[in-house]
Amino acid sequence: YMQTAAEYRALCYQTFNFGKMQLDNYLKRMNMSKKYAIVVDIDETVLDNSPHAAQSLLDATNYPVGWSEWINKADAKPIPGAVEFLNYADKKGVDVYYISNRKEELREPTIVNLREVGFPNVTDETVMLRTTTSGKEPRREVVAQTHDIIMLFGDNLTDFLPVFEKKNIEDRFALVDDYEKEFGAKFFMLPNPSYGDWEGAIYNFDYCLSDEEKMKMKAEHLHGFEN
Repeated sequence: YMQTAAEYRALCYQTFNFGKMQLDNYLKRMNMSKKYAIVVDIDETVLDNSPHAAQSLLDATNYPVGWSEWINKADAKPIPGAVEFLNYADKKGVDVYYISNRKEELREPTIVNLREVGFPNVTDETVMLRTTTSGKEPRREVVAQTHDIIMLFGDNLTDFLPVFEKKNIEDRFALVDDYEKEFGAKFFMLPNPSYGDWEGAIYNFDYCLSDEEKMKMKAEHLHGFEN
């Protein structure tokens, strides 16, 4: 889908185009007590790792096989619209922070990749990778000490708030309904049909299950209809 559907590109452009409109609205009406910041995830939010997913399908392997090798190539292309939007924000004086659960050992190729495709404000301070925990809230809190975070972009609900972490399917739906008004205002979601907590919730976040067990649980969550 990500590699062949023009609809996927359209959704990405739609997200960043609307983000630009909302950013302009923020800058018009808000009084600045701190510097403004936009926080973005990296994978499937600003960088496209579908070649790794495609190779995994071709080789019948699963993450993390081949992941480090792919990242070290520093060859991921930008998500459509991401470079243009973040450079627009940067020119408006908004600081960009890249909060990702890539491991710290992948810092150098991550920074190289982000810079080479044209993303702004890519430094050791603004690229905040995973160290002791996958939860992103502590890193967002560091940014919030010096900035007002006005927008967050991600492909997973945990890119926005810790309340979404490790929730089952029903709770995830309910929480999204609770935060309905934040989507398109402060939270901006990119489509990711390849992986994410949406899939982990099907397995109750037990990634040690066999492929057969995972497929069985996926089938059990399919809702068809009776003739």
